[in-house]
Amino acid sequence: MADVPRKTLSLPPKVSGEEEPQSVGRRPIRGGAPKRPSVPDARGERRGPPQQKPRGTPSRAPLAAKALTPAQQQPSVPVPASHVPPSGVRISKLMAERGLSSRREADAYIERGWVFVEGQRVTELGTRVDPGVKITLAREAQASQQRQMTILLHKPVGYVSGQPEPGFIPAVTLIQPEAQYLTPNTFKQPLFQPAHLKGLAPAGRLDIDSTGLLVLTQDGRVARQLIGEHSTVDKEYLVRVEGRLDARGLALLNHGLSLDDRPLRPAKVEWLNDDQLRFVLREGRKRQIRRMCELVGLKAVGLKRVRIGRVKLADLPLGQWRFLGEDEGF
Repeated sequence: MADVPRKTLSLPPKVSGEEEPQSVGRRPIRGGAPKRPSVPDARGERRGPPQQKPRGTPSRAPLAAKALTPAQQQPSVPVPASHVPPSGVRISKLMAERGLSSRREADAYIERGWVFVEGQRVTELGTRVDPGVKITLAREAQASQQRQMTILLHKPVGYVSGQPEPGFIPAVTLIQPEAQYLTPNTFKQPLFQPAHLKGLAPAGRLDIDSTGLLVLTQDGRVARQLIGEHSTVDKEYLVRVEGRLDARGLALLNHGLSLDDRPLRPAKVEWLNDDQLRFVLREGRKRQIRRMCELVGLKAVGLKRVRIGRVKLADLPLGQWRFLGEDEGF
């Protein structure tokens, strides 16, 4: 089949002295510039003319510079989160594990620029770093933590420690100025302020039928120390029981029982008198002691927590509270 010659568009002849029209302000015709006639090369093949840079002002505006992310604007971040290998650990997780703060507090400190990794400020949430890095807090974060209060309450029976269900009263309602326990030994402690209730939460549970020492705190570090998954702080209880307990049952209370198909950590359980046992636990599952007693044929009829770590209930009156002293720790 014979080739059909292709029509080409040619430019009109240029008149001498005529200026070329400029393209300023004109939009390019859809599909690009008009085609110029092709020119045969040495091999007889036709090729289009070489591309030339447009004259005058370009029809397209120059591309705007790409906006920098907060991490790129902040030169103090050691390595952007997206460039850290998957083995990196979130800074907030490291801070919680090291007891510097809770994860929620860590995120708040990072957003404010109060966290330094190897001396460099970090402001981007989710940043991952090597597990062995040095993490420090700015003075503002340290001052904020010093203002966070921890309260010791002698909880009576009839109050729930955590989130209340309808018809139940939370123990935090007992934190009132008239219930603050003040003695000559605690005169240096601050007086109650409404701000002390902001963010105050129980660090551990004490069920509605039990009494004794309950810790409420604004400090995430304290909460993690007492109820964290790897907490080693022990709690001491005095438990009045009914029923008979043989040597094998006492051995099981110390170690060998399971709740909800999960083995319990070893405990220390011993008789104090004919109807009272002393429990020392390093965990706090829901109604744990009462359920442990049921498994060995006992019924717990009275339960009082008298110590958490190195802090004792001592002579704190029932229904009253005091601040954790600066020289005290769990």
